[in-house]
Amino acid sequence: MRNNVIVGQSGGPTAVINSSLAGVYKSAMDRGIEKVYGMRHGILGFLDEQYTDLSEHIKSELDIELLKRTPAAFLGTCRYKLPEIYGHEDVYKKIFAVLDKLDISCFLYIGGNDSMDTIRKLSDYAVIVDHPTRFVGVPKTIDNDLAVTDHTPGYGSAAKYIGTALKEVIADTLSFAYDTKIVTIVEIMGRHAGWLTGAAALAEGEDSVGPDLIYMPELTFDMERFVDKVKEILPKKKCITVAVSEGIKVANGKYVCELGEGSDYVDAFGHKQLTGTARTLATVISAEIGCKTRAIELSTLQRSASHLVSRVDITEAFQVGAAGVKAAMEGETGKMILLKRVSNDPYICITDMHDVHKIANAEKTVPREWINESGDYVTKEFMDYMKPLIQAELPPIQVEGIPRYLYMRKNGTPVT
Repeated sequence: MRNNVIVGQSGGPTAVINSSLAGVYKSAMDRGIEKVYGMRHGILGFLDEQYTDLSEHIKSELDIELLKRTPAAFLGTCRYKLPEIYGHEDVYKKIFAVLDKLDISCFLYIGGNDSMDTIRKLSDYAVIVDHPTRFVGVPKTIDNDLAVTDHTPGYGSAAKYIGTALKEVIADTLSFAYDTKIVTIVEIMGRHAGWLTGAAALAEGEDSVGPDLIYMPELTFDMERFVDKVKEILPKKKCITVAVSEGIKVANGKYVCELGEGSDYVDAFGHKQLTGTARTLATVISAEIGCKTRAIELSTLQRSASHLVSRVDITEAFQVGAAGVKAAMEGETGKMILLKRVSNDPYICITDMHDVHKIANAEKTVPREWINESGDYVTKEFMDYMKPLIQAELPPIQVEGIPRYLYMRKNGTPVT
C-alpha cells in the first residue's frame, strides 16, 4: 500500500520557502507517513531520479526550527517547464515510474505560477492513466502574483525587507542633504506585478519621509513625465528617492532596462532577464538634470534575507505546507492551497484550496485603484493590505554571532 510523500521546490526561493517544506515534513510524519522524500532540484532533478529521504535525516525539533529559518531552497530548485502531455508521454511515463518505485501517495510541489502549471499537468496525466498519486500545489512567490489566494508566502518577508532597506537608504542619503543634490533610484523585483515595488512605501513614517516616487509595471512608464517630476521635486528637496519595478515598460512595449545595457538572457519559460532599470534611469536623470545619481539594485537580497522574516509570513508558510499534506491525504488532487483573509483588523487568515487549473498560468496584478491617480505612488488601501503581512519577527538561531542554517552535504544528508 502506498504510504510515502514526496515534496519539491521550484522557481525563485523566498526567505520562508523552507518553512513550507518543514510544514510538509512535520505534518506528514505526524500523520503516520512512512517516508518523506525530497526532490533534489525540483521536477528536473526528479526526472534524473535525484531525491533524498528526509525522514532519515531530519530527526529533531531543532532541525525543524533551523529549517524554517534557512534561506534559499533547501532541496535545490529549478526553472524547468514540463512539456504538454500529448506528444511527450515518455516524460510522464518516466516520472510516474519513479512515483511507483517509491510508493508515492502524495506529491507536493512548492512554487509559483510555473510550478502550479506542473501540478496541473501531472494531475491531468494521473487522471488519464488512472494513477492513484494525488498532486497538490503549495504556494510560494515573493512576487505575490498567484491568482485566487489573498497573498503568497514569501511576499510578507520580502515586503518587510524592502521597506526596511528603503528606510535605511533614505536615512543614509539625507545625511548629505546640506550640500549635495542626489537622486537615488532603487530597482525592485517584479516583472508584470508591482506588489514588491509598492512595498517601498512601508519606509514612510514619522521617522522617515519614505520614497518620493514609486513606479510599478501595471502602468505605462512615461520617461518625459518622470524627468519632469524629478525636476519639480528637486528644488524643494535636495535628496530624492525613487522606487521602480524592474518590469516597467514605455509606451512601445519595451522594458526600460532594454533602453540601456540590459541582458539578452531568456530562461526556460521565455522570461527575459530584467536588470539595469535603475542604472538606465539614473543615467537619464544625470544627463537631463546634471545632478548626482545613484542606482541600487536589491536583486536576490529581497528573497534571501532570512534574518528579517515576518513571523506572520513564516507561520503561514508552515501552515500551507501542512495544509497541502492534509488535502492530499484526504484525497484531493489538482488543487493548490491558498490563504484566505477573514479579517484585516484584527488580522485573521485561514487556509483553503482551489482548482489549480484556474490558477496555473494566471497572474494577479495590483488593482488600479491601489495606485494613485498620477501613477507614481500607492494608496492607503495598498498599505492596509500589506501591513498585517509584515508583522513580528522570528530571529535566526545564532552561533558565534552568525545565523545557523540547516544544510545538505553533497551525499544528500542534511546536517546542522
